[in-house]
Amino acid sequence: MNEFTATTRAASTGTVIDLAGLLDRSAEAELTGAFDTALESSDGPVTLNFGAVEYINSTGIAIVVSLLARAVAAGRVVRAYGLTPHYREIFTITRLSDFMGIYDDEATASAATTS
Repeated sequence: MNEFTATTRAASTGTVIDLAGLLDRSAEAELTGAFDTALESSDGPVTLNFGAVEYINSTGIAIVVSLLARAVAAGRVVRAYGLTPHYREIFTITRLSDFMGIYDDEATASAATTS
């Protein structure tokens, strides 16, 4: 398993954060920093690309919850794509999907008109 990385890039409708590796406690500073950059760089949605995430533990879920709370407070939309079926189910069970749109791919996420 690989060390976690979070890389921001501009997209047509906002900012995408490409995530890779293990989303656990050691990922917090990296992901929070990338999220801060995304919030500062655009007023559009922040889209999380989970396509290269190998594993998410409960602390990783808590980090995502924290980011969602910050986004809601800032009036920002968060979207996600690239989740495996297993993690899509976890995001549904934990109700994360109630607070961010979950999409199959970047094109679908970018074309969405709501969360």
